[in-house]
Amino acid sequence: MIVVMKPDATEDQISHVRDHISQLGLQPQVIVGRHQTVIAAIGEERPGLVETLEPSPGVVKVLPIMAPYKRASSELKAERTVVRARSLEIGGKRIGVIAGPCSVESEGQIVSIARTLKALGATGLRGGAYKPRTSPYSFQGHKVDGLKMLATARDETGLAIVTEVMAPEHVAVVAEYADVLQIGARNMQNYQLLTAVGESGKPAFLKRGMASTMEEFLLAAEYILDRGNDQVILCERGVRTFEEHTRFTLPLASVPYLQAKTHLPVVVDPSHGTGKAPLVPPMARAAIAAGADGLMVEVHEDPEHAMSDGAQTITPSAFERMMAECRRVAEAVDRSL
Repeated sequence: MIVVMKPDATEDQISHVRDHISQLGLQPQVIVGRHQTVIAAIGEERPGLVETLEPSPGVVKVLPIMAPYKRASSELKAERTVVRARSLEIGGKRIGVIAGPCSVESEGQIVSIARTLKALGATGLRGGAYKPRTSPYSFQGHKVDGLKMLATARDETGLAIVTEVMAPEHVAVVAEYADVLQIGARNMQNYQLLTAVGESGKPAFLKRGMASTMEEFLLAAEYILDRGNDQVILCERGVRTFEEHTRFTLPLASVPYLQAKTHLPVVVDPSHGTGKAPLVPPMARAAIAAGADGLMVEVHEDPEHAMSDGAQTITPSAFERMMAECRRVAEAVDRSL
């Protein structure tokens, strides 16, 4: 539930309510807004809590949080969350663009593409050091060496690094090099990993599972938020359907839906969402028109010879055209790129 404080509530009154919530066996979370403060009481709701908390000095009213995802819900926090990591900002007026190859193949490759992408307007660099692959015989990534290559590219360009972490035991080492920890679609309900990323304190980039509902997606985000990490980015990357004309089906209606239900920023991945390079730019434009706070796009200087996901990867020249087109769409919806 949410305890709404008066606009002129004092620090002592806020502390009193926070302590009272703790004494009731609930977790208090103080959220300071522009005009007033609210205190979330997270835990099992039971009869009599409203009557117990509402008479406290400085309290306007006590409201239940109806959504099962308490911390992620816009009922708890009306103001949009903005996630920042070095050059990357997701959730503000400017649309963040995370771009790069599916896999880190070599230091020369990742540094070269990072320089190009920075010049073309990207604000974050993606690249897999640990690669989850359907076949055990496919390239699995350079792992720690790949992380070091990403760090070199960051040193050269200043771009924030967004890279995937696949297991709880990898969180510490990936967090040492990365600026944002990505949790892939296959790991969206790996609750130990979600908890470990939440405890890392690093911004989290959570991709929707390929067969997950919106509620399951937001409850996965709740695991990260529940560990005290409020820097969570949601990513719609497409879901499995019976269609075969694309690798996945990219449901852009999820963007305004998520923005209505949660305060967390929403990014769209048109590369995985379509699986086909020619479809990436038009779906990127559509994502911005739908209100996306950011894009994640796979870009490679030679997609034909990429070590993974070449079919959905665009070239730097296609990325440059895409950025020019997306800027015009962004301006039309009162955003910038």
